[in-house]
Amino acid sequence: MPDVRALLGSAVDDLTAAGVGSPRVDAELLLADVLGVSRSLLALSPSVSDADAEAFRALVERRAGRQPLQHILGIAPFRFLELEVGLGVFVPRPETELLVDAALPALIERAGFAQPVVVDLCAGSGAIALSIARELPVADVTAVEIDPQALTWLWRNAANLAGLTGVEISIQAGDVRDPGLLLHLHGAADAVLSNPPYVPDGTPVEPEVAADPARAVFAGADGLDLMPAVINQAAGLLRPGGQFVVEHDDTHGELVPALLRADGRWTAVEVHPDLTGRARFSTAIRARLAD
Repeated sequence: MPDVRALLGSAVDDLTAAGVGSPRVDAELLLADVLGVSRSLLALSPSVSDADAEAFRALVERRAGRQPLQHILGIAPFRFLELEVGLGVFVPRPETELLVDAALPALIERAGFAQPVVVDLCAGSGAIALSIARELPVADVTAVEIDPQALTWLWRNAANLAGLTGVEISIQAGDVRDPGLLLHLHGAADAVLSNPPYVPDGTPVEPEVAADPARAVFAGADGLDLMPAVINQAAGLLRPGGQFVVEHDDTHGELVPALLRADGRWTAVEVHPDLTGRARFSTAIRARLAD
């Protein structure tokens, strides 16, 4: 029977040669998936069957071809969730978890005396919306997505959360550029969060990013094609004092705050770094009517 250490060693060599950034972790996750165990339990399986070894090698070959690990496994971890992902939907990244961290404190405080209302624009798989619903079940959360394929994944993930916890969100198929979007929530939201497409066209990206839908990644020559619409939509949805949290390209650390300040409806505009120290998202507070 094939030896686990030898299998993993060979897989790590193959993934390293293919340029995969985390070859050991990826190899262990793939083998754990084949064996149906957690990664931490691999040490308890010194050998595997020939069939499992072949299945593992096939997965390693796919990963060496730079197919996203999340597509191979069918799931993407995000905070306390495991989201189903695949072709047609953007795979959520760890840095986007910081947007939820930024919004939660004020929402938790709001929950002490009112039901928080939250909107996730350009929701994709539902990572942001479902995380807030999972971590603050009293919140009234709405996720907005335009792409039909992404909506399929969003509905699936929302159903999974509802089945596991009983927590439900509202889903709206819609365009953030539509002035009639979510009119019933205008002036009522406590937080609007968004991870819109923001990469400038022509920017070289890793093969794994290229596997994401281009529509969810790229946004014109400067990466800001959709940003004015997202900012305008957020300003309309938020109550005075409500919070806006938006992810952007690391080259937008001055541009997005400048757009917010020029809009005239925001105060307390700030830019925040991601896990690598790069400017990654901005926050702002909807100005009160008298401001």
